[in-house]
Amino acid sequence: MKYSTNGNDGSNRIWVGQGRRIRCSWCGVQLTVPPRAQNIQCAVCKAVTRVQQNDRLPGQAQSSLHDATNKLKGFLNTVSSNINSMVASVNNYPMQASSYGSYAQPARPISSLMPFPAKGKKRAVLCAVSYYGQRHRLKGTVNDVRCMKYFLVERMGFPNDSILLLSEEEPNPSLIPTKYNIRKALQWLVQGCQSGDSLVFHYSGHGSQQRDLNGDEIDGYDEMLLPVDHQIEGTILDDEINATIVKPLPSGAKLHAIIDACHSGTVLDLPFLCRMNSEGYYVWEDHGFLSSTYKGTSGGLAISFSACDDHQVSVDTMALSGNAVTGAMTYSFIQAAQKEPGLTYGRLLNSMSQIIRDAKAGTHLNGPISALLRKVLGTDLSQVPQLSSSAKFDIYSKPLSL
Repeated sequence: MKYSTNGNDGSNRIWVGQGRRIRCSWCGVQLTVPPRAQNIQCAVCKAVTRVQQNDRLPGQAQSSLHDATNKLKGFLNTVSSNINSMVASVNNYPMQASSYGSYAQPARPISSLMPFPAKGKKRAVLCAVSYYGQRHRLKGTVNDVRCMKYFLVERMGFPNDSILLLSEEEPNPSLIPTKYNIRKALQWLVQGCQSGDSLVFHYSGHGSQQRDLNGDEIDGYDEMLLPVDHQIEGTILDDEINATIVKPLPSGAKLHAIIDACHSGTVLDLPFLCRMNSEGYYVWEDHGFLSSTYKGTSGGLAISFSACDDHQVSVDTMALSGNAVTGAMTYSFIQAAQKEPGLTYGRLLNSMSQIIRDAKAGTHLNGPISALLRKVLGTDLSQVPQLSSSAKFDIYSKPLSL
Protein backbone atom coordinates (compact mmCIF):
# COMPACT_ATOMS: atom_id res chain seq x y z
CA MET A 1 0.00 0.00 0.00
CA LYS A 2 1.05 3.63 -0.33
CA TYR A 3 1.55 6.02 2.56
CA SER A 4 -0.28 9.23 3.41
CA THR A 5 0.46 11.76 6.14
CA ASN A 6 -3.10 13.04 5.95
CA GLY A 7 -4.48 11.88 9.29
CA ASN A 8 -4.43 8.58 11.11
CA ASP A 9 -6.34 6.73 8.42
CA GLY A 10 -4.13 3.67 8.34
CA SER A 11 -3.29 4.14 4.68
CA ASN A 12 0.14 3.49 3.27
CA ARG A 13 0.90 6.29 0.84
CA ILE A 14 2.82 9.32 2.07
CA TRP A 15 1.40 12.73 1.23
CA VAL A 16 3.29 15.88 2.14
CA GLY A 17 2.06 19.46 2.00
CA GLN A 18 -1.00 21.65 2.52
CA GLY A 19 -2.38 24.72 0.77
CA ARG A 20 -4.92 26.13 -1.62
CA ARG A 21 -5.20 24.05 -4.79
CA ILE A 22 -6.12 24.84 -8.39
CA ARG A 23 -5.79 22.88 -11.62
CA CYS A 24 -3.24 23.61 -14.33
CA SER A 25 -5.03 25.34 -17.20
CA TRP A 26 -3.31 23.06 -19.72
CA CYS A 27 -2.75 19.53 -18.39
CA GLY A 28 -5.25 19.52 -15.50
CA VAL A 29 -2.79 18.57 -12.75
CA GLN A 30 -3.68 19.92 -9.31
CA LEU A 31 -1.29 22.65 -8.14
CA THR A 32 -0.76 24.06 -4.66
CA VAL A 33 -0.62 27.86 -4.78
CA PRO A 34 1.81 29.80 -2.56
CA PRO A 35 0.23 32.65 -0.53
CA ARG A 36 -0.41 35.85 -2.55
CA ALA A 37 0.76 34.27 -5.83
CA GLN A 38 -0.85 35.76 -8.96
CA ASN A 39 0.47 33.13 -11.38
CA ILE A 40 1.82 29.62 -11.00
CA GLN A 41 3.86 27.45 -13.37
CA CYS A 42 3.00 23.75 -13.63
CA ALA A 43 5.95 21.53 -12.74
CA VAL A 44 4.78 18.93 -15.27
CA CYS A 45 3.86 20.73 -18.52
CA LYS A 46 5.42 24.15 -17.64
CA ALA A 47 2.22 26.03 -18.54
CA VAL A 48 1.47 29.19 -16.53
CA THR A 49 -1.96 29.43 -14.89
CA ARG A 50 -3.39 32.72 -13.59
CA VAL A 51 -4.50 32.50 -9.96
CA GLN A 52 -7.94 33.89 -9.19
CA GLN A 53 -7.58 36.29 -6.26
CA ASN A 54 -9.82 36.36 -3.19
CA ASP A 55 -9.17 39.26 -0.83
CA ARG A 56 -11.39 38.09 2.00
CA LEU A 57 -9.68 36.81 5.09
CA PRO A 58 -9.90 33.13 6.08
CA GLY A 59 -13.00 32.43 8.09
CA GLN A 60 -15.10 35.20 6.51
CA ALA A 61 -18.10 34.13 4.47
CA GLN A 62 -17.01 30.50 4.34
CA SER A 63 -20.07 29.34 2.45
CA SER A 64 -19.46 31.93 -0.28
CA LEU A 65 -15.83 30.88 -0.49
CA HIS A 66 -16.92 27.26 -0.77
CA ASP A 67 -19.29 28.13 -3.62
CA ALA A 68 -16.60 30.10 -5.43
CA THR A 69 -14.14 27.26 -5.03
CA ASN A 70 -16.61 24.80 -6.52
CA LYS A 71 -17.18 27.11 -9.49
CA LEU A 72 -13.44 27.47 -10.00
CA LYS A 73 -12.95 23.72 -9.83
CA GLY A 74 -15.72 23.24 -12.37
CA PHE A 75 -14.09 25.71 -14.74
CA LEU A 76 -10.65 24.16 -14.34
CA ASN A 77 -12.04 20.68 -14.82
CA THR A 78 -13.48 21.89 -18.13
CA VAL A 79 -10.12 23.33 -19.14
CA SER A 80 -8.37 20.08 -18.21
CA SER A 81 -10.32 18.37 -21.00
CA ASN A 82 -7.45 19.46 -23.27
CA ILE A 83 -5.59 16.43 -21.99
CA ASN A 84 -8.65 14.25 -21.42
CA SER A 85 -10.61 14.90 -24.64
CA MET A 86 -10.74 11.23 -25.50
CA VAL A 87 -12.36 10.21 -22.25
CA ALA A 88 -14.63 13.25 -22.14
CA SER A 89 -16.14 12.27 -25.49
CA VAL A 90 -17.60 9.12 -23.98
CA ASN A 91 -18.48 10.41 -20.52
CA ASN A 92 -22.26 10.56 -20.96
CA TYR A 93 -23.19 9.04 -17.62
CA PRO A 94 -24.04 10.81 -14.33
CA MET A 95 -21.40 10.72 -11.59
CA GLN A 96 -21.88 8.01 -8.99
CA ALA A 97 -22.00 9.58 -5.52
CA SER A 98 -21.68 6.39 -3.51
CA SER A 99 -18.43 4.89 -2.26
CA TYR A 100 -17.07 2.09 -4.40
CA GLY A 101 -15.57 0.48 -1.33
CA SER A 102 -18.94 -1.23 -0.84
CA TYR A 103 -20.03 -1.32 -4.47
CA ALA A 104 -20.31 -4.57 -6.39
CA GLN A 105 -20.37 -3.79 -10.11
CA PRO A 106 -22.58 -6.03 -12.27
CA ALA A 107 -20.92 -8.11 -14.97
CA ARG A 108 -21.01 -6.62 -18.47
CA PRO A 109 -19.55 -7.75 -21.79
CA ILE A 110 -16.22 -6.25 -22.81
CA SER A 111 -17.89 -4.31 -25.65
CA SER A 112 -19.85 -2.21 -23.13
CA LEU A 113 -16.66 -1.22 -21.29
CA MET A 114 -14.50 -0.06 -24.16
CA PRO A 115 -15.36 3.37 -25.59
CA PHE A 116 -13.31 2.63 -28.70
CA PRO A 117 -11.68 -0.42 -30.31
CA ALA A 118 -8.08 -1.39 -29.64
CA LYS A 119 -6.26 0.22 -32.54
CA GLY A 120 -2.97 1.80 -33.46
CA LYS A 121 0.57 0.65 -32.86
CA LYS A 122 0.72 2.52 -29.55
CA ARG A 123 -1.92 2.26 -26.81
CA ALA A 124 -2.06 2.55 -23.05
CA VAL A 125 -4.16 1.85 -19.97
CA LEU A 126 -3.73 4.42 -17.18
CA CYS A 127 -5.35 3.53 -13.87
CA ALA A 128 -5.73 5.87 -10.86
CA VAL A 129 -7.33 4.50 -7.70
CA SER A 130 -8.07 7.18 -5.07
CA TYR A 131 -10.45 5.21 -2.79
CA TYR A 132 -12.86 8.12 -2.30
CA GLY A 133 -14.96 7.72 0.83
CA GLN A 134 -12.62 5.08 2.24
CA ARG A 135 -10.28 5.25 5.20
CA HIS A 136 -7.15 4.80 3.11
CA ARG A 137 -7.90 7.44 0.45
CA LEU A 138 -5.01 8.64 -1.75
CA LYS A 139 -4.53 12.21 -2.98
CA GLY A 140 -2.02 12.03 -5.83
CA THR A 141 -3.16 9.18 -8.06
CA VAL A 142 -5.28 11.21 -10.49
CA ASN A 143 -2.42 13.67 -10.91
CA ASP A 144 -0.16 10.69 -11.64
CA VAL A 145 -2.22 9.41 -14.55
CA ARG A 146 -2.80 12.90 -15.95
CA CYS A 147 0.94 13.51 -15.89
CA MET A 148 1.54 10.15 -17.56
CA LYS A 149 -1.07 10.82 -20.25
CA TYR A 150 0.48 14.20 -21.00
CA PHE A 151 3.92 12.57 -21.22
CA LEU A 152 2.75 9.76 -23.52
CA VAL A 153 0.80 12.04 -25.87
CA GLU A 154 3.11 15.07 -25.99
CA ARG A 155 6.50 13.38 -25.65
CA MET A 156 6.12 9.76 -26.75
CA GLY A 157 3.71 10.14 -29.66
CA PHE A 158 0.80 8.07 -28.32
CA PRO A 159 -2.52 8.88 -30.03
CA ASN A 160 -4.97 10.55 -27.67
CA ASP A 161 -7.74 8.16 -28.69
CA SER A 162 -5.64 5.08 -27.93
CA ILE A 163 -5.29 5.81 -24.21
CA LEU A 164 -7.84 4.39 -21.79
CA LEU A 165 -7.93 6.27 -18.46
CA LEU A 166 -9.68 4.83 -15.41
CA SER A 167 -10.31 6.92 -12.30
CA GLU A 168 -13.06 7.65 -9.79
CA GLU A 169 -13.48 11.11 -11.31
CA GLU A 170 -14.90 9.66 -14.53
CA PRO A 171 -18.70 10.04 -14.88
CA ASN A 172 -18.85 6.87 -16.99
CA PRO A 173 -19.17 3.98 -14.49
CA SER A 174 -17.35 1.73 -16.95
CA LEU A 175 -14.22 3.85 -16.37
CA ILE A 176 -14.25 3.55 -12.57
CA PRO A 177 -11.23 1.42 -11.47
CA THR A 178 -13.21 -1.52 -10.09
CA LYS A 179 -11.77 -5.01 -10.28
CA TYR A 180 -14.03 -5.87 -13.21
CA ASN A 181 -13.16 -2.71 -15.15
CA ILE A 182 -9.41 -3.02 -14.57
CA ARG A 183 -9.49 -6.64 -15.72
CA LYS A 184 -11.35 -5.71 -18.90
CA ALA A 185 -9.06 -2.75 -19.55
CA LEU A 186 -6.02 -5.04 -19.39
CA GLN A 187 -7.70 -7.45 -21.80
CA TRP A 188 -8.38 -4.51 -24.12
CA LEU A 189 -4.73 -3.46 -23.95
CA VAL A 190 -3.42 -6.71 -25.45
CA GLN A 191 -6.41 -7.47 -27.67
CA GLY A 192 -5.21 -7.98 -31.25
CA CYS A 193 -1.63 -7.11 -30.32
CA GLN A 194 0.83 -7.57 -33.22
CA SER A 195 4.52 -7.24 -33.95
CA GLY A 196 5.58 -3.59 -33.73
CA ASP A 197 2.95 -2.65 -31.16
CA SER A 198 3.99 -0.68 -28.06
CA LEU A 199 1.76 -1.03 -24.98
CA VAL A 200 1.86 0.84 -21.65
CA PHE A 201 0.13 -0.02 -18.38
CA HIS A 202 0.38 2.64 -15.66
CA TYR A 203 -1.14 2.02 -12.24
CA SER A 204 -1.19 4.44 -9.31
CA GLY A 205 -2.88 3.19 -6.16
CA HIS A 206 -2.50 0.79 -3.28
CA GLY A 207 -0.55 -2.44 -3.53
CA SER A 208 -0.11 -5.21 -0.99
CA GLN A 209 1.07 -8.78 -0.42
CA GLN A 210 -0.37 -12.12 0.61
CA ARG A 211 1.05 -15.58 1.26
CA ASP A 212 2.10 -17.38 -1.92
CA LEU A 213 0.09 -20.58 -2.29
CA ASN A 214 1.71 -22.13 -5.37
CA GLY A 215 5.40 -21.86 -4.47
CA ASP A 216 6.45 -19.56 -7.33
CA GLU A 217 7.70 -16.63 -5.22
CA ILE A 218 11.23 -16.42 -3.81
CA ASP A 219 10.09 -14.36 -0.81
CA GLY A 220 6.99 -16.51 -0.21
CA TYR A 221 4.52 -13.72 -1.03
CA ASP A 222 2.33 -12.84 -3.99
CA GLU A 223 2.06 -9.15 -4.85
CA MET A 224 -1.30 -7.62 -5.72
CA LEU A 225 -3.09 -4.45 -6.80
CA LEU A 226 -6.10 -3.11 -4.88
CA PRO A 227 -9.02 -1.95 -7.04
CA VAL A 228 -11.43 0.58 -5.56
CA ASP A 229 -13.87 -2.24 -4.67
CA HIS A 230 -11.26 -4.67 -3.34
CA GLN A 231 -13.01 -4.95 0.03
CA ILE A 232 -15.96 -6.57 -1.74
CA GLU A 233 -14.58 -8.04 -4.98
CA GLY A 234 -11.02 -8.82 -3.89
CA THR A 235 -7.59 -7.94 -5.25
CA ILE A 236 -5.78 -8.59 -8.55
CA LEU A 237 -2.82 -10.94 -8.04
CA ASP A 238 0.50 -10.78 -9.87
CA ASP A 239 -0.18 -14.25 -11.34
CA GLU A 240 -3.32 -12.94 -13.06
CA ILE A 241 -1.61 -9.78 -14.33
CA ASN A 242 1.15 -11.91 -15.84
CA ALA A 243 -1.31 -14.25 -17.53
CA THR A 244 -3.38 -11.35 -18.91
CA ILE A 245 -0.84 -8.88 -20.34
CA VAL A 246 2.54 -10.64 -20.32
CA LYS A 247 1.99 -14.18 -21.60
CA PRO A 248 -0.01 -13.19 -24.75
CA LEU A 249 2.62 -10.64 -25.93
CA PRO A 250 3.70 -11.77 -29.44
CA SER A 251 7.13 -11.56 -31.03
CA GLY A 252 8.06 -8.00 -31.98
CA ALA A 253 5.64 -6.40 -29.51
CA LYS A 254 6.67 -4.65 -26.30
CA LEU A 255 4.95 -3.79 -23.04
CA HIS A 256 6.07 -1.25 -20.46
CA ALA A 257 4.37 -1.25 -17.06
CA ILE A 258 4.88 1.65 -14.63
CA ILE A 259 3.51 0.62 -11.24
CA ASP A 260 3.36 3.34 -8.57
CA ALA A 261 2.32 1.22 -5.59
CA CYS A 262 3.81 -0.37 -2.49
CA HIS A 263 5.18 -3.92 -2.61
CA SER A 264 5.27 -3.64 -6.40
CA GLY A 265 8.76 -4.86 -7.29
CA THR A 266 7.56 -8.06 -8.98
CA VAL A 267 3.86 -7.31 -9.46
CA LEU A 268 4.01 -8.44 -13.12
CA ASP A 269 5.67 -11.69 -12.02
CA LEU A 270 8.38 -11.33 -14.66
CA PRO A 271 11.19 -13.90 -14.51
CA PHE A 272 14.13 -11.48 -14.30
CA LEU A 273 14.68 -8.74 -11.71
CA CYS A 274 17.43 -6.13 -12.01
CA ARG A 275 19.19 -5.29 -8.73
CA MET A 276 22.24 -3.23 -7.86
CA ASN A 277 25.21 -5.29 -6.68
CA SER A 278 27.84 -4.35 -4.10
CA GLU A 279 29.91 -2.61 -6.78
CA GLY A 280 27.10 -0.26 -7.70
CA TYR A 281 26.07 -1.92 -10.98
CA TYR A 282 22.70 -3.36 -11.89
CA VAL A 283 22.70 -7.10 -12.56
CA TRP A 284 19.91 -9.51 -13.46
CA GLU A 285 18.55 -12.07 -11.01
CA ASP A 286 16.59 -15.09 -12.26
CA HIS A 287 13.30 -15.30 -10.34
CA GLY A 288 11.63 -17.70 -12.75
CA PHE A 289 13.39 -20.91 -11.81
CA LEU A 290 11.08 -21.57 -8.86
CA SER A 291 7.88 -21.54 -10.88
CA SER A 292 6.53 -24.54 -12.73
CA THR A 293 4.45 -22.06 -14.79
CA TYR A 294 6.11 -20.16 -17.63
CA LYS A 295 6.14 -16.45 -16.69
CA GLY A 296 7.52 -15.04 -19.94
CA THR A 297 5.86 -13.77 -23.11
CA SER A 298 4.93 -15.38 -26.42
CA GLY A 299 8.02 -13.85 -28.00
CA GLY A 300 7.59 -10.17 -27.13
CA LEU A 301 9.38 -8.08 -24.50
CA ALA A 302 7.71 -7.07 -21.23
CA ILE A 303 9.44 -4.54 -18.96
CA SER A 304 8.17 -3.26 -15.63
CA PHE A 305 9.21 -0.20 -13.64
CA SER A 306 7.90 -0.37 -10.10
CA ALA A 307 7.95 2.14 -7.28
CA CYS A 308 9.90 -0.01 -4.85
CA ASP A 309 11.00 -3.49 -3.86
CA ASP A 310 8.44 -6.06 -2.74
CA HIS A 311 9.12 -5.32 0.94
CA GLN A 312 9.11 -1.52 0.58
CA VAL A 313 6.44 1.20 0.53
CA SER A 314 6.07 4.05 -1.97
CA VAL A 315 5.28 7.70 -1.39
CA ASP A 316 2.83 10.43 -2.38
CA THR A 317 4.37 13.89 -1.99
CA MET A 318 4.54 17.53 -3.11
CA ALA A 319 8.28 17.63 -2.44
CA LEU A 320 9.25 16.55 -5.96
CA SER A 321 7.05 18.72 -8.18
CA GLY A 322 6.80 21.58 -5.68
CA ASN A 323 3.12 22.34 -6.28
CA ALA A 324 1.32 19.13 -7.27
CA VAL A 325 0.72 16.00 -5.20
CA THR A 326 2.19 13.09 -7.15
CA GLY A 327 3.62 9.65 -6.56
CA ALA A 328 7.40 9.75 -6.23
CA MET A 329 7.73 6.93 -8.76
CA THR A 330 5.57 8.53 -11.46
CA TYR A 331 7.14 11.96 -11.09
CA SER A 332 10.73 10.70 -11.08
CA PHE A 333 10.09 8.49 -14.14
CA ILE A 334 8.61 11.32 -16.21
CA GLN A 335 11.16 13.91 -15.11
CA ALA A 336 14.12 11.65 -15.86
CA ALA A 337 12.77 10.60 -19.27
CA GLN A 338 11.91 14.19 -20.28
CA LYS A 339 15.22 15.71 -19.22
CA GLU A 340 17.35 13.23 -21.15
CA PRO A 341 15.68 11.92 -24.33
CA GLY A 342 17.15 8.64 -25.53
CA LEU A 343 18.59 7.70 -22.14
CA THR A 344 19.27 4.03 -21.44
CA TYR A 345 17.30 1.92 -18.98
CA GLY A 346 20.28 1.91 -16.63
CA ARG A 347 20.61 5.67 -16.80
CA LEU A 348 16.87 6.03 -16.22
CA LEU A 349 17.01 3.87 -13.08
CA ASN A 350 19.94 5.87 -11.72
CA SER A 351 18.24 9.21 -12.48
CA MET A 352 14.98 8.16 -10.84
CA SER A 353 16.79 7.01 -7.72
CA GLN A 354 18.76 10.26 -7.58
CA ILE A 355 15.60 12.39 -7.84
CA ILE A 356 14.05 10.50 -4.91
CA ARG A 357 17.28 10.66 -2.87
CA ASP A 358 17.49 14.41 -3.42
CA ALA A 359 13.92 14.82 -2.17
CA LYS A 360 14.57 12.63 0.84
CA ALA A 361 17.66 14.65 1.72
CA GLY A 362 15.73 17.91 1.31
CA THR A 363 17.76 19.07 -1.69
CA HIS A 364 16.30 22.31 -3.09
CA LEU A 365 13.74 22.29 -0.28
CA ASN A 366 13.58 24.64 2.66
CA GLY A 367 11.60 25.06 5.84
CA PRO A 368 8.82 22.81 7.14
CA ILE A 369 8.30 20.82 3.92
CA SER A 370 11.92 19.67 3.97
CA ALA A 371 11.74 18.80 7.67
CA LEU A 372 8.48 16.93 7.28
CA LEU A 373 9.70 15.03 4.24
CA ARG A 374 12.83 13.90 6.06
CA LYS A 375 10.68 12.83 8.99
CA VAL A 376 8.24 10.70 7.00
CA LEU A 377 10.88 9.39 4.61
CA GLY A 378 13.13 7.96 7.28
CA THR A 379 15.47 5.04 6.71
CA ASP A 380 12.65 2.59 7.36
CA LEU A 381 10.74 4.04 4.41
CA SER A 382 13.48 4.07 1.79
CA GLN A 383 12.14 3.70 -1.75
CA VAL A 384 14.25 2.26 -4.57
CA PRO A 385 12.67 2.03 -8.06
CA GLN A 386 12.84 -1.49 -9.49
CA LEU A 387 13.19 -2.89 -13.01
CA SER A 388 12.05 -6.35 -14.07
CA SER A 389 11.79 -7.96 -17.48
CA SER A 390 10.69 -11.03 -19.39
CA ALA A 391 14.23 -11.31 -20.82
CA LYS A 392 17.71 -10.13 -19.89
CA PHE A 393 19.23 -7.23 -21.82
CA ASP A 394 22.08 -4.75 -21.42
CA ILE A 395 20.42 -1.92 -19.51
CA TYR A 396 23.45 0.35 -20.03
CA SER A 397 23.27 0.21 -23.84
CA LYS A 398 19.56 -0.27 -24.60
CA PRO A 399 17.73 3.09 -24.87
CA LEU A 400 14.27 3.59 -23.42
CA SER A 401 11.68 3.27 -26.17
CA LEU A 402 7.95 3.48 -25.50
